[in-house]
Order: sequence, then structure tokens, then C-alpha cells
Amino acid sequence: MSNRVEIHYCTQCRWLLRAAWMAQELLTTFSDEITELSLCPSSGGVFQVIANGKRLWCRKEAGRFPEITELKQLIRNEVAPEKDLGHVDRKNQSK
Repeated sequence: MSNRVEIHYCTQCRWLLRAAWMAQELLTTFSDEITELSLCPSSGGVFQVIANGKRLWCRKEAGRFPEITELKQLIRNEVAPEKDLGHVDRKNQSK
């Protein structure tokens, strides 16, 4: 199955580095599951993460950027629900 992830980021806000870092983290964690990851320049304060056409994160709605651990969990739930994220999952279970 092909899994496409898009990170839409605001160029006016200079969020390219944040988007690129998150892309790197996702591609490293999901090297066998993500078949395509796009960085999509935008404007107007946009920072959204979309997987397989489903919006998983919107900075404007959430009022903040995602923590990388929560973003990995959201991506995992969409592209590889059976995948164990190791310490990321255990950290949240101990709360």
C-alpha cells in the first residue's frame, strides 16, 4: 500500500526548517511505511500535516505545533496501526 504524507508550512513565517526536521523524523521512523513525503510551501501561518488525504494536524486549530512524539503517533495510527513506536508509546502509557 502506498502512504503519502504532506507537510504544508508557511514560507512567510519561515517554518521550512521545522517542516523539514519533522519530515526527516517521520521518514526515519516510518522508512518502510511512508512511500512519499511532500513539503508543500504555503502562506498565512499554515502548518498542517496530512496523511493519505486525511488532515492529522492543523496548527491553527490546535493553537500550537505538534510535539514530534504525538505527530509520530498520529502518523502511525494512519499508515501503520500495528507498528510499535517503542519508547514513544511507553512514555504515554506511563502518564
